[in-house]
Amino acid sequence: MKTKHLAIAALLLALFATAADAQLLKRTIYKNDRFDFGVGGTIEITGAPMGSIRIEGWSNREVEIEAEIEIQAPTEADLDRIGKVTGFVLQETLGRTGITSVGPHDKKAIRKVDKKFPKALYTMPVRINYVVRVPKYSDILINGGKGELNISGIDGMLRVNYIEAEAKIDLVGGGIQATLGAGTLDITIPSRSWRGRFADVSVASGTIDLKLPAGLNAQFDGSILRTGRIENGYEGFKPRNRNAQFTERSIAATAGTGTIPLKFTVGDGTLTIKQFDPSR
Repeated sequence: MKTKHLAIAALLLALFATAADAQLLKRTIYKNDRFDFGVGGTIEITGAPMGSIRIEGWSNREVEIEAEIEIQAPTEADLDRIGKVTGFVLQETLGRTGITSVGPHDKKAIRKVDKKFPKALYTMPVRINYVVRVPKYSDILINGGKGELNISGIDGMLRVNYIEAEAKIDLVGGGIQATLGAGTLDITIPSRSWRGRFADVSVASGTIDLKLPAGLNAQFDGSILRTGRIENGYEGFKPRNRNAQFTERSIAATAGTGTIPLKFTVGDGTLTIKQFDPSR
């Protein structure tokens, strides 16, 4: 009987929560910016707790920011108030620009612009989706919450920290240091002439899907720290130590001349390694 009562109570709570969400009004607003920015600089992006980030390298000596902002609140007046304090701010110095998300999640920032912001609105759902175009030869730092991540066309240093992401990164050159708390990471080195310095990539819980080109020159280390397996379908690896064997938990390999250090680590999950197929 007690179990039955608990089940009924849980069902009622779920129904109340669904009803509360259904009563929230929704609005999408857009905020954009575009400014001059030379090659070789650094762009740092701090995303919202929820939202996607898409980075595209281009030939322009400019940065272009497109932010799609989804907000929810009980009334139109509340939406107006949240909309006024939600978006991004820029911190610009010589050769470096910071793009920082602001909104109900950042009480300190809100109090600077709206000292009487209602406490009840701090917990309202907000999502910011970014598309940021930057000079191809730029260094990128990203700190994200939960959402999609896509990086392409960047020939520079990439540093990525995400709590949870569905991520896709196509490497051109430079180097990458990336850490995901959870999620999936699809990462591709499309060419044997990749102008990279190093790669150090880890996912605490989830999947890394790695595509490598034929003829790559690299020192490769792949490992599963706790539970899971490595699925190796790349034919260019040779054991670094001729007496060592590749296992489902660890690969220490040389590819080609073994020039570039590549390290891929999964805590719990799967590391899949495939040969890149340019026809797909």
